[in-house]
Amino acid sequence: MQGHPEDHELLRLFRLPDQKEKAFTSIIRKYQEKLYWHIRRLVIHHEDANDVLQNMFIKVWNGLENFREDARLYTWLYRIATNESLSYLEQMKKRAVTSIDAMPGGMGDSLAAEKGFDAGKLEWKLQVAIQQLPEKQRIVFNLRYYDEMPYEQMSQVLETSAGALKASYHHAVKKIEDYILNH
Repeated sequence: MQGHPEDHELLRLFRLPDQKEKAFTSIIRKYQEKLYWHIRRLVIHHEDANDVLQNMFIKVWNGLENFREDARLYTWLYRIATNESLSYLEQMKKRAVTSIDAMPGGMGDSLAAEKGFDAGKLEWKLQVAIQQLPEKQRIVFNLRYYDEMPYEQMSQVLETSAGALKASYHHAVKKIEDYILNH
């Protein structure tokens, strides 16, 4: 069995009927902020990130009883958060009838509408550059750059080989560098 002893204890408590809600609340407190920012970097808007996070925790509540602990809890939560974010983005694409990536400016237009946006600041240039990336590269870049997730763990979250993820990250970094240098 892998994972942190405290996660194992939280999972053990979750399986006790009189401790279930308390254990789940502890899991939420422990991982909510990291998961929120992972989701937010994918869906951009605060309200959307909160909706996706809420849906994600509903799925966790419904699936936690059957979690086998063959992966770390953290990894499993990130996989659900990533899948919920991708589902949300897919719904947005369908609602818009056209692909977000094909829209003028893509997600960059949404980013520009965010409060405090200043296209001249490097952090905002980085954010716009990240939004120009294909979906998979964007996820890989965010997990590695912001969450500092090791490739082995990322491969469990995204169900892809570590080698493919390293290549995706390398391509993403190159595209971001090119964007920042040319804009």
